[in-house]
Amino acid sequence: MRVLEAMADALAHRGPDDQGQITDSAKGVALAHRRLSILDLSQTSHQPLVDEGTGVALSFNGEIYNYSALRRELRACSHHFNSSGDTEVLLRSYLEWGLDALPRLAGMFAFAIWDPRSGLLHLARDAMGMKPLYLTRFRGGFGFASELKALLHLPGFQRDLDERGLQQYLEFGYIIETSRTILAQVQRLGPGERLSLGPTGNQEVAIREQTFWYHPPRPSSSSKGIEAISKKLGNTLEQVVAEHLVADVPVGLLLSGGLDSSLIAALAARRGELTTITMGFENSSIDERAEAEIVANHIGSNHYSCTISINEVRAEIESGAWVFDDLFSDLGTISTRLLYRRCRELGLKVVLVGEGADELFGGYDVFLNLPKRLGLRALFSLYRRYVGRRYGSNFGTFLETMRGFSRDAGGDSMHAIRLFESRRQLPANYVMKVDKASMAESIEARCPYLDPRIADIAYASPLPPIQLPSQKKQLLQAIAKRSNLLPPRITRRHKFGAPLPTDWLDRDASLRRFTAEHLLQRGNLTERLGLRPAMEAYLKRGIQGEPWPLPLSIYRNLAWKLLLLELWAPLYLQPAQSR
Repeated sequence: MRVLEAMADALAHRGPDDQGQITDSAKGVALAHRRLSILDLSQTSHQPLVDEGTGVALSFNGEIYNYSALRRELRACSHHFNSSGDTEVLLRSYLEWGLDALPRLAGMFAFAIWDPRSGLLHLARDAMGMKPLYLTRFRGGFGFASELKALLHLPGFQRDLDERGLQQYLEFGYIIETSRTILAQVQRLGPGERLSLGPTGNQEVAIREQTFWYHPPRPSSSSKGIEAISKKLGNTLEQVVAEHLVADVPVGLLLSGGLDSSLIAALAARRGELTTITMGFENSSIDERAEAEIVANHIGSNHYSCTISINEVRAEIESGAWVFDDLFSDLGTISTRLLYRRCRELGLKVVLVGEGADELFGGYDVFLNLPKRLGLRALFSLYRRYVGRRYGSNFGTFLETMRGFSRDAGGDSMHAIRLFESRRQLPANYVMKVDKASMAESIEARCPYLDPRIADIAYASPLPPIQLPSQKKQLLQAIAKRSNLLPPRITRRHKFGAPLPTDWLDRDASLRRFTAEHLLQRGNLTERLGLRPAMEAYLKRGIQGEPWPLPLSIYRNLAWKLLLLELWAPLYLQPAQSR
């Protein structure tokens, strides 16, 4: 099938090592797979993997970290294995337990299982949303893929902007609604959701969706102290890190010199030789390489550092618009992709990262000095903070979202914000940056903090009042202090975000010219949105923004979002909309 081949070719970067496809013409089902070989590099783990006895077929992106334990359990149930990897474990888990296998899985995944016995196709996304899964109806059927760009090849696919998604992108820098995307015809499967498709009586596709994993409704009222909780968390984290290191290819770790990645590195180094890599920016005060080297020396890793220049970033912006197809504007999209490229040049194929710790363990300043309950005024202030002060049309959506999380949190303000951070911002923004930047370079990035076993402990832990920066992430600090895992300088170090030097757009003439060429064109989306005057003020006259109470106040951030939008539009929209 040419369409299926074209869709698979669009995802070749996600799986350059092997490819395969199966079709069931009688049932109108076709699956294609591109494989990045990590576990069991042989053809016994070729995908789609089909069980000969039942015809059940699996196409699976990701890793099941507890696959060894599941394999032992399945062998006790009389299952026999032909491979040594996790793909067959996942398939046989479904054959043994059906969809009840999903809560047993500790991993990151997006998969499709075709079961000819029931005539159902099952789709699922991991608990924390580390792997994406996009869905669409098209002329004659239903399509899905790991990236939005593959869906463009479906017959009759319409490339229309989702206006509500666009407004959320312009305010938040990503789309906060779980199922919505930047294209009107495309939806996302949410974190911890599964979906089953099958024919109805008149042969139309019927969809049944269900959540198989979510957070505990509120933190436990346990009287256990921080020492007891941190001991449990430390033991679990050590096991999780050990499982994340399992691969049949070289594994490394991105080391920033902050607490989160340093703690993962220290635990990983206990398991054997470790390669760490960190980056700094040319001609910028944003540079954590000195702290990373302190950690590397402390744990004895083979350490590499690299420098990202503004010329490299500028050269990658246009191709980045194709890579980051479900549009989001995190400033680290380009530099992170360059860092993963360095990892590949070093011969690495798997990289551990520290993503998720701040969201689960209260590492951001937003968690400080919170009111006990989130009233309307507090929620509006929170909204302004999240949208970078370009606010207005999405406060109602944000208000509804936060009130839902506040109910789940039993009214606890910190836990409500933690749920927003980890259930909306992480899977739609930060984790998608990790996934798409790494997979664009054929690197698998693994996030130990986002293992559901870690998330379960984080969500259930009591939340004492946090008032001082030194008290943030107390649980992780307690683990780091135990057994001299990290130097005190690193354990006490404050949060230092370094996605990209934000002043580059202000002071680099060539980058500003490049931005002006795209934003100040007549008839483009910037003009259609009524934002051309603001961009002229910024790019031609150097005006940085407008003071409160005007909602349009930080021009640099808006210029970056609009630049990515204008580069993205000709690639993903209908020609008339693109113009």
